[in-house]
Amino acid sequence: MPNSPFGRVARSPAAERDLFTHLRGALTTRLESYLEAKADEVTHLAPEAIPLVDSIQALTLRGGKRLRAAVALAAYRAVDPEADWERVIDVAAAVELLQVFLLIHDDWMDGDLQRRGGPAVHAALRARYEDDHIGDSLGVLAGDLACTYAWELLLQAPYPHTQRSAALSAFIELQKEVYFGQHLDIVRHEDVQRMHLLKTTSYTVRGPARLGALLSATTTGAQLDAFDRWALLVGEAFQIRDDVIGVFGDSADSGKPGDDLQHAKLTSVVAALPDSSRPEDHAPLAAIWGKIDATPEAVDAARAHLRQLGVNETLERRIGELTDDAQTVLQESVLGFGGVELLSELTGALTRRSA
Repeated sequence: MPNSPFGRVARSPAAERDLFTHLRGALTTRLESYLEAKADEVTHLAPEAIPLVDSIQALTLRGGKRLRAAVALAAYRAVDPEADWERVIDVAAAVELLQVFLLIHDDWMDGDLQRRGGPAVHAALRARYEDDHIGDSLGVLAGDLACTYAWELLLQAPYPHTQRSAALSAFIELQKEVYFGQHLDIVRHEDVQRMHLLKTTSYTVRGPARLGALLSATTTGAQLDAFDRWALLVGEAFQIRDDVIGVFGDSADSGKPGDDLQHAKLTSVVAALPDSSRPEDHAPLAAIWGKIDATPEAVDAARAHLRQLGVNETLERRIGELTDDAQTVLQESVLGFGGVELLSELTGALTRRSA
C-alpha cells in the first residue's frame, strides 16, 4: 500500500481523528477489490453461485458505520503510535465481513426482511429465485461464505509471528462467544447482561481491540487487560444504547421502534422494568408483546408506558455511568496518548449514537 501522511508522522489529536476517515476510505477500497476478486474466483469454479458473492457484496458495501474496524485501528495505535496504520486494513476487512456473516444469519433467524436500507440477504435471494425455501437456504450459505472470507482476510493480515497464534485464538474466541450469546437471545434467557457480554461485547469491542493490538510485536499483557476493562464497559453501554434506540428511537433513524417488543426479545429495556405485583400495570406492554401484527397505535402506547415508568431515564443513567467509567479506564491505562484519544472518541460514538 502507498505511504500515508498519517502513518508515522501523525501525532496531534486532530490528525489521529482524521485516521477514521482515511480508514473508511481505504477499507471500502479493500473490500471492493477483495469481493471483486472473489466474484472472479467463483466464476471459474461455479458461475451459478455468483448470487452468493453478489449478495455479500451488496450488503457489505451498502453501508455500516465501520465502528468495529475503527476499534481495531484505535487499539493498534494505542500500543504502537509510530506504526503505519494501513497494516490494520486486512484485520478491519475481516472484522467487517464477520459482521456481515452474523447479520445475514441474524436477519434470517429474526425474520427481518430489511437491512441497511435494502433487502436482507435471504429476502433478496427469495426474490431472485422466486422461492422462499431456496432463498433462505442460499442466505445461510451466503452467511457461511462471508465467514470464510473473513477468515481468509485475517490469515492475510501482517501479524508478527510472535502474535499470530494469539490473534487467531482471539478470532476464534469472539466467534464462540457470539454464538453462545445468540443462543441465550433466541431462547429468551433472563440473564440479559450475560447475553450482551457474549453476543455484543465480544465482537463489537473486545475482539476487534485485541485483533488490532496484536498487530504490534510489542503489545503487553497489561495493555490487553486495559482493552478488556474498557471493552466490558463500552460493550454493555453499546448494547443498552441499541436497545434504547430499538424502543425509544426515531423511526427516521432507527427503522421501526418497538420491533424488539413485538418480537418478544428480552433486552435491557425489559430488564429495567420496575417490579410490579399487578399485571395490569404493564397492560400496554402486554398488548404488543410477541405480536408482530400489533397496530402502530398499540406500539406507541407501549412506548409511552415505558417512558412513564422512567425506563428510558434509568437506561440513560446507566449508559452515562458506563461511559464515564470507560473514559476513566482509558485515562488511567498504560496505552499511548494518540490511541487513547481515538478510543475516547470511539467511546462516545459507540454509546451516544441515534441509529
